[in-house]
Formats: sequence, structure tokens, C-alpha cells
Amino acid sequence: MNPEKSPELTVQTLLALRKEDDAVRIITERLRVKEMGPADHIRTKHEVKAFVEYGDGKIAETLLRHSAERRSTTQTISLKASQRNRQHIAD
Repeated sequence: MNPEKSPELTVQTLLALRKEDDAVRIITERLRVKEMGPADHIRTKHEVKAFVEYGDGKIAETLLRHSAERRSTTQTISLKASQRNRQHIAD
């Protein structure tokens, strides 16, 4: 399955995925944790592990929101850093 073409994750999808044998790996891949910074990557994996063990719909919503925010923050930081590098090289 191509992660770029995977459908948007929903609470229902997460609840269904947590019943899979390798749920932590599957969910972290679908949440695209590799696109996050190292600390956010680790933090999200811990949240996924807790969700798989004890989670419900409310925790799934929080997990989806946090992972989207963390990916967005990492992308913003990367963009700003590359813009600074380009400007520094141009100077």
C-alpha cells in the first residue's frame, strides 16, 4: 500500500486498527510518524502504544489531532530552515 494514497485516518479506522496483530507499527506508519521530528516521533509512538492497550474514541481523536499538529510543526520548521539556508547562501 502506498502511504501517499492511503485514505484519511478516522477514529473508526484507528479503533479497528488497534485490533490488528502489529497494531503499533501499522498505526504509526499510517500516522506518518517518520515525518515528525525525533522527539515528536517518540512521543507519538508512546501515545500509540497507550492507545492500543487502553484507548477509546476520545483518545483516538486526540492521537489524530496531535500527530497532525506534530507533522505540521516539523514541516514548518524544515521550511523555515531551508529558506534561511537559501538566503544565507545568496548573501
